[in-house]
Amino acid sequence: MKIKKINYKKIKDIIFVCKYNSFRSRVAEEYFKKINKNAKVRVMSRGIILGGDSDKAQRNISKKLLGINIAKRKPLPLNLQEMKKADLIIVVANDVPKVIFNYWLMPIKDKVIIWRIKDEQRMNEKNIKRIVLAIKRKVDKLNGKLSKG
Repeated sequence: MKIKKINYKKIKDIIFVCKYNSFRSRVAEEYFKKINKNAKVRVMSRGIILGGDSDKAQRNISKKLLGINIAKRKPLPLNLQEMKKADLIIVVANDVPKVIFNYWLMPIKDKVIIWRIKDEQRMNEKNIKRIVLAIKRKVDKLNGKLSKG
């Protein structure tokens, strides 16, 4: 199967997705909004399952390490209209199979990138820091690609 190359010059709408839209995708969204200088690029985050919200440790570490607030709103579900509109769908998770994007609309699967970031649901601060910093590195790299086009 041929993989479509992403043209970063044309990216205007990005969706960050994780399982619940409570932690990983929210960190990616809020950090991207903080560092992005291109007002034409819009980002949002969504989850494939509605579950609980981020915990205190996740919120505190995200604030301390990146200066972001991931508790601005409640988790939101991923929907088909947003996926159709998006230029890029980034799965910020190791527990969301890419195959779920194959069956909704054929063009969507070509927009999907997987960042295999593990989840942390035990409030282990060491793991949460590692996750936040891994997301930071990925978002910094994405922002650089978007800046260069």
